[in-house]
Amino acid sequence: MVKTVIFQPAEVKQAAKLIQAGQLVAFPTETVYGLGADATNEEAVKQVYLAKGRPSDNPLIVHVSSLAMVEHFAAEIPAKAKQLMDRFWPGSLTIILRVKPGTLSKTVTGGLDTVAFRFPDCQPTLDLISQAGVPIVGPSANTSGKPSPTTANHVYHDLNNKIAGIIDNGPTRVGVESTVLDMSTSQPVILRPGAVTKQDIEGVIGSIDINHHQVKQDEVPKAPGMKYKHYAPNAQVYIVDPADDWGEVAAVIAQSKEQVGLMATDQVLHAHVWSVQADQFSLGTGVQEASAHLFEGLRDFDNQEEIHQIFCQGFEPTGLGAAYMNRLNKSAGGAHFRDLLNK
Repeated sequence: MVKTVIFQPAEVKQAAKLIQAGQLVAFPTETVYGLGADATNEEAVKQVYLAKGRPSDNPLIVHVSSLAMVEHFAAEIPAKAKQLMDRFWPGSLTIILRVKPGTLSKTVTGGLDTVAFRFPDCQPTLDLISQAGVPIVGPSANTSGKPSPTTANHVYHDLNNKIAGIIDNGPTRVGVESTVLDMSTSQPVILRPGAVTKQDIEGVIGSIDINHHQVKQDEVPKAPGMKYKHYAPNAQVYIVDPADDWGEVAAVIAQSKEQVGLMATDQVLHAHVWSVQADQFSLGTGVQEASAHLFEGLRDFDNQEEIHQIFCQGFEPTGLGAAYMNRLNKSAGGAHFRDLLNK
């Protein structure tokens, strides 16, 4: 057991020394908080898996603060990948490239010959990487399978006394993890949607694909979030689709004998009369705010033992809505409000 220290952004130098010493430090990004360790220190990286309870065949994203760091570890950087780096870095785009043999351990890559790179849009974390002098791995700083952390308090809740430190930079802006784009193949393909959309990417490099492959039990995923259960609170989440009748939802909640969680936009919350059984959490005014607050709401209800069902508003899966619905579907295990009605 270690004492977990909370650092402010001005104290990054102290956090960087912990990274250099092989310790784990959680760091902020514009998307979610990550759990950092020296990507070149295999023993430190192994501790990341242990602290999270993360499956060992789930590869890690390597966070960098310069193109030179990528060049040191990547076998090559295709011209189209450089175009995307110029356009979207720093930012919410992770790019998978072929790894240069002998530069990173299989603990980082999940045993694959590829590695994922990200240049986060968060100055305290860029300072952390630069001052540590090494790239850092950075899966979400939470217990594996639970909703990702968007505040330092979320990290502290899951990992207190398991990691050396947390850099507190306040709530994250985007709220869902980065887009993961595989550039190690002849045709670029999105493996995980995020704030940088398919349309954004195609506006720079032309046509790309979206992954629809279901990773098998004996198969190693190329990116996080492709194989194992993710983002799930203890309560069962039900997606209320755009075509669903919120009046019906209100009626079902009113008939409940227990408290339920309700996550929806202000427009929905104000348009109906909700029974006392509904504990309400606002998702703001639209998909952008909803994405920023999705994990916060799921965590909020996860801390309420009396909540066994959560009804959460869905959006059209276009643009940022594709990332939002990707996370919500995983959190719900594919369960929709209509499924509950048909039981």
